[in-house]
Amino acid sequence: MTATIDTNIPAELISLLDSFPEPKILLDEHYRILAANTAYRREFGSNRKIVGSYCYELSHHYDKPCDQAGENCPLRDSMENGELNRVFHVHHTSAGREHVEVEVVPVRNEAGNTTYFMETMHFLRHAHGGVRDHEMVGYSRSFNRMLELAKRVAARETSVLLLGESGTGKELVAHAIHDMSPRAASPFVAVECSGLTETLFESEMFGYEKGAFTGAIGRKIGLVEAVRGGTLFLDEVGDIPLSLQVKLLRLMEAGTYRRIGGVEPLRADFRLIAATHRDLAQMVRDGSFRQDLYFRINVFPIPLPPLRERTEDLPMLAERLLARLDPGRRITISKEAMNRLLNHDFPGNVRELRNILERASILADGNTILPQHLPADTSKTDKTEKGAEIIPPQAPPFNEILPLEKLEKRYLAWAAENFPGDRKTLAEHLGMSERTLYRKLRKPD
Repeated sequence: MTATIDTNIPAELISLLDSFPEPKILLDEHYRILAANTAYRREFGSNRKIVGSYCYELSHHYDKPCDQAGENCPLRDSMENGELNRVFHVHHTSAGREHVEVEVVPVRNEAGNTTYFMETMHFLRHAHGGVRDHEMVGYSRSFNRMLELAKRVAARETSVLLLGESGTGKELVAHAIHDMSPRAASPFVAVECSGLTETLFESEMFGYEKGAFTGAIGRKIGLVEAVRGGTLFLDEVGDIPLSLQVKLLRLMEAGTYRRIGGVEPLRADFRLIAATHRDLAQMVRDGSFRQDLYFRINVFPIPLPPLRERTEDLPMLAERLLARLDPGRRITISKEAMNRLLNHDFPGNVRELRNILERASILADGNTILPQHLPADTSKTDKTEKGAEIIPPQAPPFNEILPLEKLEKRYLAWAAENFPGDRKTLAEHLGMSERTLYRKLRKPD
C-alpha cells in the first residue's frame, strides 16, 4: 500500500502511482519523498523508511543532494526550468548498483502552479551485471555518460558515430544500442572496413548475381540485404578508401543498391552505426575523407572513454573478464597485482586488460593472480605503487588531544571529499563496507 506524509495529495494521484510497473515517487522541492509506489518500495527496500526520507539517501547513499556531489540532478533542473528532465545515474537497488535513467516531471495544480515533482526510474539492466558477452561493465562517471548517450539515441533511427581509441569496446557499445532499439529482434551485422578493396567491398556489401564475374557460380546475398530491418555496424570507417566512400554515401542517401551483375534496384533497410579511432574531422581537412560522408555519419557522435580515465571500473572489469576467460575457476587478483594494474596506463584499453588477464590466468598455478604473473611493462610507470591508495595530507603538529572516533570521522570526511572514485571503491580502500562508511559519515559529532 502506498503511503504518504502529505494528506493534501489527491487520492487519485496516489492510486495513479501504484498503477505503474516502474518505480515512481512524489517529491517536494527539498528532495523529500512524499509518496512511493509498490515498485519503488520493492527496489529500495520494503523494510526501510521511505516516505519522509530524502531521495538521495535511498538512491545514492549520499548525505547531500546529487547535484552537490558532482552529478546532474533532474529534480534541480525541473525546479529551475519547469520541464521534464532526464539523467543517467547509478542507484543502489535491491539487485545492487544499477544503471538507471531518472525522469522528473513537475506536477501542477489547476492554477498551473507546481505542487509536486514525479520521479520515474527506468532500469538499464542490459549493462549492470556484465554477465552476457555483449553486456558492458562500469559505474564510473565517464562510462555512465557514454551509456546515457547510447540509451538516448537507441530509440531513434539516427546514425551514430562511436569515437574512441582501439580496444575501448566500440562494437560492444554498438551492440548495446542495437539491443536497446526497436530493431533489436532483427540482425546485427558488423563489417570490418580495414583492408577492403573495391571489388571485395561491393561483393560483400551488395552481393552478386550468378555469372556476374568469373567464379560467380551462384547468387550471393550481400550484408546490406542480410541486415534488413537490423543494424549495420561499420567498424573503423575511417579506413575506407576514398574510392569506396562515394559508394557508401550513395547507399545511405538513396537507400537503394544493386547486386553486382543485377539490374533490379533493391531497397536498403538498416540503421547505421559507424566507429573509428581516427580523427575524421582532420581527415576531411586533409582530403582523405569525404566531407559529405562525414556529415552523413556524424549525426550523433559518442566518445568512448579510455580505460585510464575510468580506473575505478577496473576491479569489476577484471572480475568479469576472468569469469568469462575461465568459468571453471574462481580466480582472484592479489592486492599487489591489482595495484600494478591500477597504475598501468593501458594503451590497448580493455582489450589489453583482457590479454593481460588471460596470460596471468595461464601462469597462475593456483587461483590467485600475483604480481609475477603480470607482464613486466605493467610496472614501468611514472606512478608510484601508492597511486591507487588514499594518501592524506601531512598531519599538523598535535596541539590538542582528540578522541579517536572524532579523528576517524575527520579523516573519513577528508577521504570522501578527495577520493577520485565512488563511495564503494573508497570503502574498499578503507577496508570497510559501503554501509559502514555511510553510517560513520552520517554520525553526528
